[in-house]
Amino acid sequence: MSSPDSAASNSTNAAELLGRIVSSHGRHYMVELEDGSLRKCFPRGKRNDATVGDRVAVTLAGEEGSIERILPRRNLLFRSDEMRSKQFAANVDRLLIVVAAEPPFSSDLAGRALVGAWSAGIEPLIILNKADLPSVEQARKQLEVFRQLGVPIIETNATDTASTQRTLLPWLQGHCSLLLGQSAMGKSTILNALVPDANATTREHSQALGAGRHTTTATRLYHLPDGSGELIDSPGFQAFGLYHLTPEDILLGFPEFKNSIAHCRFYNCSHRHEPGCGVLAALERGEIAAERHALYERLLAENEAHNSY
Repeated sequence: MSSPDSAASNSTNAAELLGRIVSSHGRHYMVELEDGSLRKCFPRGKRNDATVGDRVAVTLAGEEGSIERILPRRNLLFRSDEMRSKQFAANVDRLLIVVAAEPPFSSDLAGRALVGAWSAGIEPLIILNKADLPSVEQARKQLEVFRQLGVPIIETNATDTASTQRTLLPWLQGHCSLLLGQSAMGKSTILNALVPDANATTREHSQALGAGRHTTTATRLYHLPDGSGELIDSPGFQAFGLYHLTPEDILLGFPEFKNSIAHCRFYNCSHRHEPGCGVLAALERGEIAAERHALYERLLAENEAHNSY
């Protein structure tokens, strides 16, 4: 499920240049132009719906520029709740959900991130960090429900830089990947292992954007050292609302329901209480994990409550 595009065509005026947003802070954006140069740009007018990963048309004035249009997106990953919406990134191929053996991670948040990815047409992977700790066995058990869905579970110990590079880089080559996870999962250590100059790039962008220390909570796109792919780093999160999803979008986040839906008695079955529901029958037979169906019910209930206001 993609957010509405802010532009209707790819055509550009003669004075416009094409670029890609690689970092942002408020209404300040760092845009990488097609020649590799970086320019600080601002959105035209009051609209401020651009995000990292967006391809944009800009006009330059001296060393700065204006974002004239956002080119059509392939996808947009974001979360939304009763307080706010938070855009993570646009035009992403893969979502790397970082969890760890310690501290304990939330299966609910990981499940919500998977729903967000699948509903947006983004391929998810789970990185199990700190896999050298004894508590990794409990983490593996916790992740088994996702493994059974076919989600790759990649184990690593981010403090071992060489091993992390050998393990993760093959998954990143040729793709734009978004690194996402709760706080304290070791996401920054993974980033620094994969992109050794990440801190230097962060400081450079922060200085150019005039953002100071507050950009530690910003999202940024980094090029992998060998040029084989891109990695977007985002702030840690402790909530993952999906209020923007319709019931149909939510179903996309539960691909294990698909075959069972074909056996539902009613075409408009909500898969919660209806008689003759193929999904509920599969749940009763143990073919669908109870915790997954419970998450599905929570998401529907949250969105119904939100939309009833």
